[in-house]
Amino acid sequence: MKTPMSMSVSEKFSGIRSDSPEPHLFSAVRKSLLVISGGATLAVLSLFFTDPVSPQEQFILGAVFCLAAWIVSRQEAQWARVALVMISMALAGRYFSWRIAQTIYGSPLDWVASVMLVLVEAYAAVMTFLGFFVMVSPVRRTSPPLPKEEKECPTVDVMIPVYNEPVDVIRPTIFAASQLEYPLSRLRVWILDDGRRKEIEALSGELGVGYLTRPDNKGAKAGNLNHALGKTDGDLIAIFDCDHVPLPRFLQKTAGFFLNRPDLALVQTPHHFYSRDPFERNIGFGNQVPGEPDLFYHVIQPGMDLWNAAYFCGSAAVLRRSALKEIGGFRTETVTEDAHTSLCLHDRGYRSYYLEEALVTGLSPDSMRDLIKQRVRWCRGMIQIFRIDNPLFKKGLSFPQKLCYMNAIFYWLFSIPRLFFLVAPLLYI
Repeated sequence: MKTPMSMSVSEKFSGIRSDSPEPHLFSAVRKSLLVISGGATLAVLSLFFTDPVSPQEQFILGAVFCLAAWIVSRQEAQWARVALVMISMALAGRYFSWRIAQTIYGSPLDWVASVMLVLVEAYAAVMTFLGFFVMVSPVRRTSPPLPKEEKECPTVDVMIPVYNEPVDVIRPTIFAASQLEYPLSRLRVWILDDGRRKEIEALSGELGVGYLTRPDNKGAKAGNLNHALGKTDGDLIAIFDCDHVPLPRFLQKTAGFFLNRPDLALVQTPHHFYSRDPFERNIGFGNQVPGEPDLFYHVIQPGMDLWNAAYFCGSAAVLRRSALKEIGGFRTETVTEDAHTSLCLHDRGYRSYYLEEALVTGLSPDSMRDLIKQRVRWCRGMIQIFRIDNPLFKKGLSFPQKLCYMNAIFYWLFSIPRLFFLVAPLLYI
């Protein structure tokens, strides 16, 4: 017999009705049909991959497919998105059939170089199609209202971890958090000061918020948050980085999702930046070309939400305390405690929602050095997750969830194929 602790969340809450309905594409039948139809189409296309044609016929075939892709791309319907994916996979299938059958030959050294080039091309193709899978149908959520009765609103602890950041950066965040439009009897704001600075303690008193510190910095940000979990008792935990300023309506838009939904552990919102990163400033295309955060927060995260794989991004999020306690708190084993914590929550059967509404504004990395340092930490953390807590071996994850997490992890291996793409022409010469 299973004990409550050994049961997954989906088992414990399988009979609970939610007043916050899932989007129609969250229907298990709809998702199953999407996967089955895609698999059947690929099975038919596999016969097309290896069918030999003359160069002239191949040119005509390519032109027909490109024209079809252009026509389909002008449609806004869901079927058009799926059709574009299938066209892309068909063309890629023919390309790799030709590459493997007709371009790998020559001396042993030539053969090795050709095979290596095919492998890095295959990596690019796999990442492309994983991206197609993740982004096939982004979810757009709307916020449910909060109860009219104040006592029915969940209690919220707002946590702002700080270390050595300047006071003039921290102050606007704390002030904005203290002005959130939420019942005051159900809200408490905390500064989590890992720098143990007198000026931060004085600032907390000046702005009328709670102040927590600890004797050491074990576990870095995750350890700081875990220490605060033991000192507070709110139903929900809202987390903001010290340079992320929330809008007054943040909790009005996010806390309502947790009502009548005990299997929901996380609501994540986008990180919106009012300062430009070094690429946007120096290249000069900031207004014409969307930046990397726009792709992640407005395309990838809504896409992963379809598969219940949208993950915690370290800030601008609300989490359920009881869910965090069930997995032992924020993960300290990796430097990307946010994604790792989400992985453990999903493995336990909890749900995550992504609300694509800019409710927080923050600062981008100011210099190229800071930007690279940030990206290196993200890369290191995702590789750590792959190494010590591989999503492929997490029994509580669905297959789509595993694909979403592996897409996020394998992305950070892009430097190896790019290096070989640069070297390959020299090998030919």
